[in-house]
Amino acid sequence: MKHILLTLMTTVLAACAHAPDNLPGTVDGEVFYVQRMALPPTATLEVTLQDVSLADAPAQTLASQKGPIKNQVPLPFHLTYDQKQIQQGHTYAVSARIEVDGKLLMISTERYTVDLTLEEKPPVKIRLNPAR
Repeated sequence: MKHILLTLMTTVLAACAHAPDNLPGTVDGEVFYVQRMALPPTATLEVTLQDVSLADAPAQTLASQKGPIKNQVPLPFHLTYDQKQIQQGHTYAVSARIEVDGKLLMISTERYTVDLTLEEKPPVKIRLNPAR
């Protein structure tokens, strides 16, 4: 009986050891573009973290950051997401866009995949291209 109770308590303690899963996950990086131009004062940056696993369904947004641009490039970003939403085998990507007065000025045109299973994720550098 003591053995069963000890095994049960060990299992409960082991389950509690996974408390870091309750902490929010983060993705950091910077957005840049190579065109030599200053952004207008009304420019806004939006960076989004999405689950892009399903080809025939809209991507699910896990986190986004949107706001006025106060400096010139590179533009830092910090996304916080709920780790409980991460699913094994899914693909996650970060994208960015700059708008001026609600009109698209620049956008990321490549996929910037992030591995959300890593405890320490490398910073993501997102290159933007002019919208056409």
